[in-house]
Amino acid sequence: MLDSLTEKLSKTLKNLTGQGRISEKNISETLKEIREALIDADVALSVVKHLLNDIKKRALGHEVLRSLSPGETLIKIIHDELILVMGEKNEVLNLAAQPPAVILMAGLQGSGKTTTAAKLAHFLQETEHKKVLLASTDVYRPAAIEQLQILATQINASFHPCDPKDSPLKIARSALVSAQEKGFDVLIVDTAGRLHIDKEMMTEIQDLHKALNPIETLFVVDSMTGQDAAKTAQAFNEALALTGVILSKMDGDARGGAALSVRYLTGKPVKFIGNGEKIEALTPFYPERLVSRILGRGDIVSLVESIQRNVDQEKSAKLAKKIQSGRGFSLDDFKGQLLEMKKMGGLAELADKLPGMPNLPQNIKNKMMDDKVLTRFEAMINSMTKKERNFPDLINGSRKRRITQGSGTSIQDLNQLLKQFTGMQKMAKKLGKPGGMSKMMRQLGGKLPQGLLG
Repeated sequence: MLDSLTEKLSKTLKNLTGQGRISEKNISETLKEIREALIDADVALSVVKHLLNDIKKRALGHEVLRSLSPGETLIKIIHDELILVMGEKNEVLNLAAQPPAVILMAGLQGSGKTTTAAKLAHFLQETEHKKVLLASTDVYRPAAIEQLQILATQINASFHPCDPKDSPLKIARSALVSAQEKGFDVLIVDTAGRLHIDKEMMTEIQDLHKALNPIETLFVVDSMTGQDAAKTAQAFNEALALTGVILSKMDGDARGGAALSVRYLTGKPVKFIGNGEKIEALTPFYPERLVSRILGRGDIVSLVESIQRNVDQEKSAKLAKKIQSGRGFSLDDFKGQLLEMKKMGGLAELADKLPGMPNLPQNIKNKMMDDKVLTRFEAMINSMTKKERNFPDLINGSRKRRITQGSGTSIQDLNQLLKQFTGMQKMAKKLGKPGGMSKMMRQLGGKLPQGLLG
């Protein structure tokens, strides 16, 4: 996510770190490099100009030129200004309405609006403990209503049945009455998308808005379309009063133009980002966390939240107890850790939140972020006998051939697995000793453990 922008800005800011003296000349050079990075990231030109003007104004003041650590002070200014342009803080959904609180979903065709509606329902059920009803008024796109109904079933949410021959307005009104009568906390209404903003589309959604009087009107936009995403949201907001934006497909956005442009151009907050295909892959948008990632500092807060949300705490406690008792760390335990990584979005999502990732060589980053590695490792462990999983030293040449043939992998893949496992096993031994955790953290000094990921 935002790899291109992160790499360029991290490289620029790295040159500032530790500099004892900052002059107008190197401030100017830094701003030029930032400008190029932002334009390459497809950030809207008006946003680029605004950002650079504000950074320059503060950078040329006493704050930097008279600072004891001018390089770090300038980095902080850039950090703060990026946060300001994206909205300063997370803006939560407003659900303070007489139930049901109605959320109207809008967006162009292909933006991921229907999937996002289901993701939002899942988030509200799991995080806010709300009783949610989903409804679709998209009577134009083939199987659109059926798609939302299937997604509702997957997340155990209620779905308002309807006849595709009915008008969107009739379906919406019927859904609202049903939500009121059955005591739902939230009604999420999906609307039809179009390939472009047209008068007919806007009239229809304006009528729906008037009939439903939603407390939230959210515009779902594909972040991979860059500054065009922000301009589309801006045009839509002029015709319909939006309360917020959801950026979908952020996991595929290597540039970052939409994330940096939407708030400034529309004046509306980005409330959520979609960062994957899984139904859980919708998270509240925190500008300061995204800026931390963009500047190569990772996002430890989100990483910890992801661990708390996805990791089986009971299993983790049992594994810790097993290691501390001296019973060791087996390949079955290693497989369990791989499955936990998958639940947290895979290696790419984890690595994206770790500090220092932009400073790693590209070939190592590619290797670390390849989720196919997890799949291969799991397949090879599944092809082993119970004895081999507990005593991997038994795995000789003939056993290796049997395991790799059974899992459709190579001897090289298996050697890589055993190397990774040995690294994890050594870590587990250190953790099992008294004071092992604190000692290991001191040794790591914030770096990745050797042999853990590559």
